[in-house]
Amino acid sequence: MAKPHSVDLSGFFTEATRVRDNSPLKSLTKYMEADSQLVSLGAGLPHPSTFPFAQIGARVAPAGASVTNTAPADMLNVYVTTLPGAVEGLGKFLQYGNGRGVPSYAAFTHEHTQRVHDPKYSDWDTVVSLGNTDAFVKALMLFCSSGDTLLVDEWTYPAIIGTVVPMNVQLAPIRMDGEGMVPEALDDVCASWTGERKLRMVYTIPTAQNPTGATMSIGRKRAIYAVAQKHNLVIIEDDPYYYLQFEPYVAPGGTERYTNLPGIKNLVPSLLSLDTDGRVIRLDSFSKVLAPGLRCGWVTAPKYITDKIQFHNETSIQQPAGVSQAIVASLMNDQWGHAGWERHLVQIQREYAMRRDVFVDLCLKHLNGLVEFTVPDAGMFLWFRVLLRPELQGQTGVMQRVFDSMVANHVLLVPGYMFSPKGTEQKVRDEPYIRAAFSFAATTDFEVAITRLAQALAPFC
Repeated sequence: MAKPHSVDLSGFFTEATRVRDNSPLKSLTKYMEADSQLVSLGAGLPHPSTFPFAQIGARVAPAGASVTNTAPADMLNVYVTTLPGAVEGLGKFLQYGNGRGVPSYAAFTHEHTQRVHDPKYSDWDTVVSLGNTDAFVKALMLFCSSGDTLLVDEWTYPAIIGTVVPMNVQLAPIRMDGEGMVPEALDDVCASWTGERKLRMVYTIPTAQNPTGATMSIGRKRAIYAVAQKHNLVIIEDDPYYYLQFEPYVAPGGTERYTNLPGIKNLVPSLLSLDTDGRVIRLDSFSKVLAPGLRCGWVTAPKYITDKIQFHNETSIQQPAGVSQAIVASLMNDQWGHAGWERHLVQIQREYAMRRDVFVDLCLKHLNGLVEFTVPDAGMFLWFRVLLRPELQGQTGVMQRVFDSMVANHVLLVPGYMFSPKGTEQKVRDEPYIRAAFSFAATTDFEVAITRLAQALAPFC
């Protein structure tokens, strides 16, 4: 059965988006690409012979292994000239390009999206980004400008708050539970909205939500999508932790751990995979699964939307750094392939599942009576509710004193108010929440950190 065409939501575009068009100079590259006999005297490009790089390479671990416990594999190399069956040469990667990215990099992200999410409408496409923060800015500016309001989780990623506040875009927080954004709460806010401007867009992190660690079930995603359809909202699906899903927590001595990691085939389906209208703008990134310093990601949406993001790229970032694209494209296309990529993701899932389990084991041992938390099934975070003594609950400045106590005990967690759209309000600053990340510290330091945390919290609980 043929897939339907996306619903046209371009009527919601901001004025800046409506007038944003292809860069005049970039628009000429199609003639160079289409005619191998054409001699271009138009492009102001530096000649590739002036690039002092004959070869760029990286020594990488075999797919499914870690560099810390295995001998590195053969070198991954990209040369000046294109070799048969390989990705483009350095003359292409290191040159100016359009906002879609180098073809071999862009093709992998497109093929991977097809294999994993199989979008349900016909005119979907992908476009490169510098990671999800960059992609969020581009997606937001499509539909929101000064004076508009963005619907968000009641606790959300601080960079989102830091992005929208200078733009004079307001935030409308939506109540959350253990699965993230509550669809009935989203519906209530939309149905009772009396603002001067119509609500157009909702932003959420559906997997391992930052900061709460909550992951939406497939049922929750269907319910959120239904509300978006009812109120004709565009959804920004920010999903950098999507591949960091793992098994539910099992207490020590129970069922053997790490025997049913999801890989790719058993991940919770994405909002994109449910989207029949083309109202989901999905943000993906290599930051959590390869390295954040690569600054490589991609956006999936209807082509009329990805075209606008391409045009925005061409007057801002151009595209991810050529060296980064060369490494990722060569790794994915020539060395690992899709099968090796999945083996790598399973290894990453195992690493973070192990970290989660060690951390939770120690929290249950040392923090009993001091905090409450829900064990996450994905990601990097635990969201603690500090069990303050009754006389301290809601007391002005109490959580600042808790934070000062943590620092004095040489352990650092993030105060909850930093994740609140209302974080400047004193009431929110005194909400008893703190976020712990089990992603970075050495596992051998976990017990030291958690015992210090217990000492810091004890006077308040």
